[in-house]
Amino acid sequence: MIPNILIVDDSPVMRSFVKRVLKMAGIAAGSLLEAGNGEQALTMLRANVVQLVLTDVNMPGMNGEQMLRAMRAEQAFAHLPVIVISTDARLDRVDQMMELGAAGYVTKPFTPEVLRNEVERVLGVVHV
Repeated sequence: MIPNILIVDDSPVMRSFVKRVLKMAGIAAGSLLEAGNGEQALTMLRANVVQLVLTDVNMPGMNGEQMLRAMRAEQAFAHLPVIVISTDARLDRVDQMMELGAAGYVTKPFTPEVLRNEVERVLGVVHV
């Protein structure tokens, strides 16, 4: 199955960069959807079929942590894989997001290979 991926980041430049990196990394994706914060992401999730969420943590309005808590509270999104992409590399932040149900954590800046490997690991895809 080719996944639809939702990219959540308050920076349009970063969302565009993540899309470009996914393509460079050879990740097969259906729709690459975008949201500027957690509230927009929840709206997008309710209106679209998504198999993976890539999210920043620090965003205005509803941040990535609040979004992840809200997702886990909704049955429809309770088990939807989320990979955090953040400049915050503190171990306590990584642990916190993983405890909230994130499936992976990538620290900015990252290479296409790092993102590809994490997406493939989370989706259970083998790169050939």
